[in-house]
Amino acid sequence: MAQKSSNAMWGGRFAAGPDALMEAINASIGFDQRLSAQDVTGSRAHAAMLAAQGIISSKDAETIREGLLTILSEIESGTFEFSTALEDIHMNIEARLKTLIGEPAGRLHTARSRNDQVATDFRLWVRDQMDAAIEGLQALIRAALTQAEAGADWVMPGFTHLQTAQPVTWGHHMMAYVEMFARDLSRFQDARTRMNECPLGAAALAGTSFPIDRHMTAEALGFDRPMANSLDAVSDRDFALDYLAAASICAMHLSRLSEELVIWSSAQFRFVTLSDRFSTGSSIMPQKKNPDAAELIRAKIGRIMGANVALLTVMKGLPLAYSKDMQEDKEQVFDAADNLMIAMAAMAGMLGDMSANREILERAAASGFSTATDLADWLVRALNLPFREAHHVTGALVKLAEDRGCDLSDLSLADMQSVQPNITAEVFDVLGVHNSVASRQSYGGTAPNQVRAQIARWKERLA
Repeated sequence: MAQKSSNAMWGGRFAAGPDALMEAINASIGFDQRLSAQDVTGSRAHAAMLAAQGIISSKDAETIREGLLTILSEIESGTFEFSTALEDIHMNIEARLKTLIGEPAGRLHTARSRNDQVATDFRLWVRDQMDAAIEGLQALIRAALTQAEAGADWVMPGFTHLQTAQPVTWGHHMMAYVEMFARDLSRFQDARTRMNECPLGAAALAGTSFPIDRHMTAEALGFDRPMANSLDAVSDRDFALDYLAAASICAMHLSRLSEELVIWSSAQFRFVTLSDRFSTGSSIMPQKKNPDAAELIRAKIGRIMGANVALLTVMKGLPLAYSKDMQEDKEQVFDAADNLMIAMAAMAGMLGDMSANREILERAAASGFSTATDLADWLVRALNLPFREAHHVTGALVKLAEDRGCDLSDLSLADMQSVQPNITAEVFDVLGVHNSVASRQSYGGTAPNQVRAQIARWKERLA
């Protein structure tokens, strides 16, 4: 025989509760209990507003407030008993409130629906995650700035197609990630501003006939204003999608940096040394030091981007206003937020502990004919050659150096003049990697003074 639910919260419409299978698919308390603090906060604000408007008595409001604080204390201490029969966090708290304070508990839900209640709770929770992401990104940017400042004039190879392209500075490379993470920071900040409207008071979908003050509850909960349309208020999950979109792009940036750390820490590159705190060993190969933290961060994009796609898929076909499909809006966001925060914290830790190997970076910067573009630019400036001709001459000189197994700077003046007779000894001034990076004085370039100017600008912004 099917088991009957003990949930009496549905009222007189149903003669019996759902059977066990329906209870299992319907219940969300297994995951939405994470909204408990937000649910209590929203309910306290709602009760205070009801009393201020004369909808319930001040005495009942105070009794409700004390009961809710007791429940929150029970949840935080781990003594609260969650029941799947009561479906979700809202009914669990309301049922416990009734046990604690009796009849006044039934007045709390006046002028409110679970639809606007969950929309408010979830929005409050996501807003907290926006704040956490903003704080985490600021810490991550500071860690990258510290690396950039330490190596503002250290030369290293810059790559395209993972092939040596031109010399750059370590500081310049680190500052590229500062810019990336700063865009992530602005995305979370923008999304937080956009989401900061309060759904509470929209009720089920049409508003309420009670004389509520939605501006009061919005202000009490730290929102800028109430949402302007009750249908939209209960059916909107754009705020969660905004969070997941920003989180996905941020995770992608973290993955790109992780990939570089995996490559750079290998025996073939040895550009960086990762600390033991963020590395592991091998069970069979005693010499191994694996960049596992970087590899795991690199993988997080799959979960976080997957959450974004999952929620988009849930929402894409829903008519207004609320549908039970929207119960599937939370688990992906919870998982994405957990993984984003641990990834950001781990990356900030790795950057803080990481040592860049200056000598190896400089040797690598000089390899692969990395100053070929400097040679071509010199031919344009000094000999007034068209750039395409200068490009051709430089290519011929690279081929000559390649055939002789040496670098461009190792060719003699006579060797160079065999390709372009007007080349003078001054050409050797541009072929060193330090000269190369120092010459890149355009705004945003890799010259050490440009890098230091950008570091100072970001330090000031963060301060």
